[in-house]
Amino acid sequence: MATVTLENVSKSFDGTAVLEDLNLEVRDREFMVLVGPSGCGKSTALRLIAGLENPTSGRIAIGDRVVNDVPPKDRDIAMVFQNYALYPHMTVRENLEFGLTMRRTPRPEVERRVGEAASVLGLAELLERRPKQLSGGQRQRVAVGRAIVRQPSVFLFDEPLSNLDARLRVQMRAEIKTLQQRLQTTTVYVTHDQVEAMTMGSRIAVMRGGRIQQIGTPLEVYERPQNLFVAGFLGSPPMNVFRAEVGPGGERLAASGFTLPVPFGWRAAAAKREGRAVIVGLRPENLHAARDPNGADGARVEVAVEFVEPLGDEVVVHGRAGGETFVSRLEPSVLPAPGARISLAADLSRLHLFDAETEQRLEPEGIALR
Repeated sequence: MATVTLENVSKSFDGTAVLEDLNLEVRDREFMVLVGPSGCGKSTALRLIAGLENPTSGRIAIGDRVVNDVPPKDRDIAMVFQNYALYPHMTVRENLEFGLTMRRTPRPEVERRVGEAASVLGLAELLERRPKQLSGGQRQRVAVGRAIVRQPSVFLFDEPLSNLDARLRVQMRAEIKTLQQRLQTTTVYVTHDQVEAMTMGSRIAVMRGGRIQQIGTPLEVYERPQNLFVAGFLGSPPMNVFRAEVGPGGERLAASGFTLPVPFGWRAAAAKREGRAVIVGLRPENLHAARDPNGADGARVEVAVEFVEPLGDEVVVHGRAGGETFVSRLEPSVLPAPGARISLAADLSRLHLFDAETEQRLEPEGIALR
């Protein structure tokens, strides 16, 4: 097993920076997910770990060994790609055996490893088929199996599920996570899908513009986003965000067309920003249909409904309050018609505040996280 460390790693192509001063430590046996929008540099970071690209500057280590100048075949890693990369003229068995055969692994050991991988991945009955005779999920299992038989120190996954349909993605997500827990192999997994990141990673690193924005467990990052980008990127539907001015004494937040009270625990910090703008964040699940017409159930926002998404177990309501757009996740019994006005109670214990200029998270003590 091994750790993976990137220290001050940068990568440029033709003078254009793709990664800038990247610092990341993947712990031994950890499942680390790099997540972010297309073009953020996450796949480039993975290719640098694999040795498929060379860093412009910085240090990359696997375990105690610096691997900047070590060729991919000598890094003791195995990589699973988005497009499976199976040999079409070979059977499943031959695809699984190929890497071991090229390394002149003794035949009994090849058969043992292939048999174990086939059993773990449910491929035992498919060993004599060729890739064209397999479904997308089965092909991806073969690609994963080819990595498993190598018994590497580190697994690298580059958006391996993006070519699968929604049902297969859910199935393969669970299979890959269960497999990693069983094998206890250090894993770096790249995806743009926040659901994959949240459900699979023991920790996640959110990337943007070639830089890591935040690293933490999925719940840590979701519940305490370090900046406005992270807050908006994680969550479906995304967090509601709007500008507001801090009122006298830090007691109220005045937005475009409505106001909200400041929770008591925030007031001392808010008072220091009296008269200044902040960015307020409320997740859709923290807005509920108000049950008390007199507003006794907390802070309320009057919303004009624009459209509704009934999803069976919940209803996602899109609307406007003043000049701001609001999205809420409500109980399925609440099904307002477009054009209706509803009253939403905001759970202010789940309020997020961000500095309007730096977009960094604020804390009740008035200190921005770094």
